[in-house]
Amino acid sequence: MIERRRELSLLDGLLRQYPVVAIVGARQVGKTTLARALAARRTGPVERFDLEAPEDAGRMADPPLALGSLRGLVVIDEVQRSPGLFPLLRVLADRPGRPATFLLLGSAAPELLKQSSESLAGRIAYHKLGGFALDEIGAEHHATLWRRGGLPASYLAGSEQKSFGWRGAFVKTFLERDLPQLGITVSSQTLRRFWTMLAHYHGQVWNSSEFARAFGMADTTVRGYLDRLTAALVVRQLQPWHENISKRQVKAPKVFIADSGLLHSLLNLPGQRDLDAHPKVGASWEGFVIDQVVRRLGARPEECFFWATHAGAELDLLIVRGRIRLGFEVKRTADPRPSPGMRIARQDLRLDELVVVHAGEKAFLMGKGIRAVPMARMLKEIGPL
Repeated sequence: MIERRRELSLLDGLLRQYPVVAIVGARQVGKTTLARALAARRTGPVERFDLEAPEDAGRMADPPLALGSLRGLVVIDEVQRSPGLFPLLRVLADRPGRPATFLLLGSAAPELLKQSSESLAGRIAYHKLGGFALDEIGAEHHATLWRRGGLPASYLAGSEQKSFGWRGAFVKTFLERDLPQLGITVSSQTLRRFWTMLAHYHGQVWNSSEFARAFGMADTTVRGYLDRLTAALVVRQLQPWHENISKRQVKAPKVFIADSGLLHSLLNLPGQRDLDAHPKVGASWEGFVIDQVVRRLGARPEECFFWATHAGAELDLLIVRGRIRLGFEVKRTADPRPSPGMRIARQDLRLDELVVVHAGEKAFLMGKGIRAVPMARMLKEIGPL
């Protein structure tokens, strides 16, 4: 068992501040385990409902009766199965003295739980839960985390074979069972083709026309598929940054498979040797490092961008918070060298610092305002914003 101390601390703070807190994340990311650990830290009463369990679904046949008299922490798992609960939760959240606090767990992004945002405006806080991060498993284990991904059952599997087998089963179940339950009615075969094609475009700028031609569909249709998988938290879109400069800049997002282990499953790469020999190894490393940097900094999605010009200058990750601008380049090499593109990005974007995260062992200065940091030492060299 890996204790997720940072996540527990964040949730403790949210539960003190809001009457309703929702943990959203992909299937099998550890929401239920985290909620149990959180409940174990509480001194007051805790009541739990799992809406996938028939007995709990029966208890919730009359929600006002089931929830109205409860005190302390009330945990409701798989809440997307009962969107009609949200208006009731608004009434319960507004009671004087706040006799109960509600922790909701959902296998969907807030966009798919829009009923909650409409009914509980000002009363609910969302916490997006990802897989394991470096500060939870230790930077020295980053290669295993990259290869297997952060989904707990995959990372903690007893062997590489078991981990890869679990991820294959996850993909199948997710497409055939979980997405239809989230209201996504596209056939599982079509979405598997689309998701696999996305894996081959991992780390590239989105091109609707290219996907539309491949599927014989309209641009808007394939863009809808992309947005559905993004809302289900298995795909990530990194938005482009536009600077007021006299250069033509890329305006489409970059797309990534959200979990590196799922990426490797979709590409049929069961081991490190298979990964090292694959053309997408660099893009896989880039997506993994970007995700870990964002989580280490505690950056919100609306603070994260990439930047690229049609002339070839680019920056893998730009974090903008207020007046702070931090740039990150990812290099899968032990000996990164400064490039003209780095200097252009630092100057055009007015970066406070540009950090080059690499696969070597030493941290060193690469030039004015440019610093090289090894992935194995990222927790020591890069701190939260």
